[in-house]
Amino acid sequence: MSEFWDDVYAARPAATDPRPNARLTELVAGLPPGDALDLGCGEGGDALWLAGRGWRVTAADVSAVAVDRLAALARGHGLDDRLTPVRHDLGASFPSGAFDLICAHYLHTPDDLDRTAVLRSAARALRPGGRLLVVDHGSTAPWSWNQDPGVRHPSPQEVAAGLALDAATWTTERADAPRRLATGPDGRTAEVTDHVLLVRRTG
Repeated sequence: MSEFWDDVYAARPAATDPRPNARLTELVAGLPPGDALDLGCGEGGDALWLAGRGWRVTAADVSAVAVDRLAALARGHGLDDRLTPVRHDLGASFPSGAFDLICAHYLHTPDDLDRTAVLRSAARALRPGGRLLVVDHGSTAPWSWNQDPGVRHPSPQEVAAGLALDAATWTTERADAPRRLATGPDGRTAEVTDHVLLVRRTG
C-alpha cells in the first residue's frame, strides 16, 4: 500500500499551501479546539487548517513522502509544536492517544484495507463528547485514481450501520450526500457528491 501512495505523491509537485477539505471547514469551524487525529492526511491541508486554529493534531498517512512533506510544511508555517505527522499503515497499526475529533476524508485505497475496522478503532479513540467525521466520495471525479465505472459508493447510512455504534452512547449529527464544485490537482473543476457522516460520542 505504501508504495502505491508514495508513487502518487512523488509524482505531484510538493504543495506549499494545501487547501483543507470543504466539509471539514464547514462542520468543524465552530468547535472548540482540542486533540484531533487526521486519518489519511495526504498533503496535509486539513491538519494544517486545524493546527492553525489551535487544535493539537496528529496527522497519519501510509505514505512516507506525504508525511515528510507535511512535517516540512508544519515547520514552515510555524505549526510544528501543534502538528505531528506520523506514518501508519492503518491496516496494521493505529495512532495512540485519545481525541476530541477524528477525521477520515476520502479514506479509499486500491489495496486491501478493512476500513470498517479502522473506523471502529477511531470511534474507540474518541473521548466522550468527541466527534468522528467520515467524508467519502459519492461520485467519481474526472481526476480520481479509480475510474472503474462499476465502483459503488456506500451511503453514509451504510457506513454508520457498519460501525454498529451503540445508540445509547452515540448520536448521528449528520448523514447526507451534498454536492459541490471541486477542483482537482490538475486544476480541472467538476461537480462531485460527498457522502458525509458525523457522529458524536455522548458517553
